[in-house]
Amino acid sequence: MKSTQTDSNNDHKTKAKSSGMIGKLVGGALLALGVSYFVNKSQGKKTAVSDGETDTLQELLLFVNDRIAGYKRAVDESKDAELTGYYKQLVSQSQQFANQLNQHLRQLGGGRETGTTLKGKLYRRWMDAKATVTGFDEKAILASNVYGEEWAIKAYKEALASENLTGQLRQEVERQYEKSQQTYDKLQKLESKQSA
Repeated sequence: MKSTQTDSNNDHKTKAKSSGMIGKLVGGALLALGVSYFVNKSQGKKTAVSDGETDTLQELLLFVNDRIAGYKRAVDESKDAELTGYYKQLVSQSQQFANQLNQHLRQLGGGRETGTTLKGKLYRRWMDAKATVTGFDEKAILASNVYGEEWAIKAYKEALASENLTGQLRQEVERQYEKSQQTYDKLQKLESKQSA
């Protein structure tokens, strides 16, 4: 009987120790969260700007990744050797854009952004369905790329208008915006040439 009481007393002591240990761990975690909250709060505006910059950059990267996917699709579908070569250049250019923006994102403490927009995914699926019915023709491929480049330009304009981007990152986005505008102009000329 004494041994059963001793075992029971030992169980209560063990439970008390483990619940005390859990309490200390939870208390320590709450303390760490509280300190973290006050440190971030004391930095105030700097944290908010950095978050805005990160959000703007991630949003822009989704559109740059759409650009990559769109031009890869054009490479696969085009039968015109000259246009296929140009689309390959645009895939490479878009990948360079994404790499440069992802490098800035990492410097801001973010992870690499590889996703695309839902709008872009839906548009590519619609174009695939349309091509299945009507076939792949160069005019449709060019029109699709002109439309996709319009989206990219709009994304760059919105990123620059947000005023969240600063320093070298802003300069990089401005440079990419100019290149995207040049691409758009060239695609429109190629589209006009195809229609003539």
